[in-house]
Amino acid sequence: MSALKRHDRRRLRDCAALVGVDEAGRGALAGPVVAGAVLVDTPFLDGRWCRKFGKHINDSKQLTPALREELFDAMRAEQAAGGLVFSPGIASVEEIAALNILGATRLAMQRALEAVLPHAPALCPEGCVVLLDGKPMRPFPYAHEALVKGDGKCLAIALGSIIAKVTRDREMVRLHAAFPHYGWAEHKGYAVPAHRDAILTHGPCAHHRELFLRKLLHAPEQAELDLVG
Repeated sequence: MSALKRHDRRRLRDCAALVGVDEAGRGALAGPVVAGAVLVDTPFLDGRWCRKFGKHINDSKQLTPALREELFDAMRAEQAAGGLVFSPGIASVEEIAALNILGATRLAMQRALEAVLPHAPALCPEGCVVLLDGKPMRPFPYAHEALVKGDGKCLAIALGSIIAKVTRDREMVRLHAAFPHYGWAEHKGYAVPAHRDAILTHGPCAHHRELFLRKLLHAPEQAELDLVG
């Protein structure tokens, strides 16, 4: 049994279900921030899906893109069969501009939870424990526990990280079709040198986060030093 699965099994001694939540895209220069929420209970941990795929589950950043896609599609099939409940939650570039990235991340997580929690056995701390990766979210409409580097410790959070990462990656590939000169299909909108060069050459578009680009556009030499350093 994997360490992540053991963690969740221990936690489920005291509650009916866990809902793990993680985000993807918080540090990108373009595109939405996406959260993933996944409900895990003892029947799921004991079930066929977890026996088959559980050993592969980890922080999504530690998985190959091909394995992330395979696990995501397997999770969708399991959800369609009634064996799993999960949902992404998305906050747009416009919402990032209005709320800042922390506020937009909270909103994405809230949206993901709002889709998942109605399926939980009981909407109360005794029945369902919400586990967020990282530090506590304040303010936040749902009681929760935070677990630093939880995507490498908790199966539910790791599954949430896969949902968030694959959902966002697929959206950036979709946007790439209309804006191929930025290379989003390759780097998914993060601040790699090729993306920075493309922004300086072509200028930003509506899918870029304006606040994140201020240093790059107004002091490109310093931004390049920051990237190297």
